[in-house]
Amino acid sequence: MEPEQKLKTLQMYYAAALSDATLRYGKAGILDEVTKQKRAEQMKIGAVLAERFGVKEPQEAFQRVQDTYGCANWGCEDTEDGFTATCTNCMLCTISKRMGDYSPCRIHCLSPIEAMIKGVAPNAEFVVEETLWNNNKCVVRIALNTK
Repeated sequence: MEPEQKLKTLQMYYAAALSDATLRYGKAGILDEVTKQKRAEQMKIGAVLAERFGVKEPQEAFQRVQDTYGCANWGCEDTEDGFTATCTNCMLCTISKRMGDYSPCRIHCLSPIEAMIKGVAPNAEFVVEETLWNNNKCVVRIALNTK
């Protein structure tokens, strides 16, 4: 197997494992609580996560996650006070929708990205406007000119 194909296969298996974990947390009735706990943990180590992923600027968080996991097709556009990140295709969300009724968006994608962004820009405002779970795209607005 070619290295690129091997990587794509591993990325697919990883997305499926996260989808399975989300399904099991949801069925056990603990998804919301686990999501809150993981977000709190990630926020505490946001700078460490950013360093591990090589994130030095907020927009890089979306690109590094995309490059590493091969899951979502994030694109960023500058705005007056920061930028907007948009995703129209996500393997994790697609697999999770096929498996059940529980969104993986916050626990496995958005919270880690938010943690990395706040790790390099602590005063950034991270606003999720919509996700692929409920709409046809994810839209996250990042305001960097906050006090």
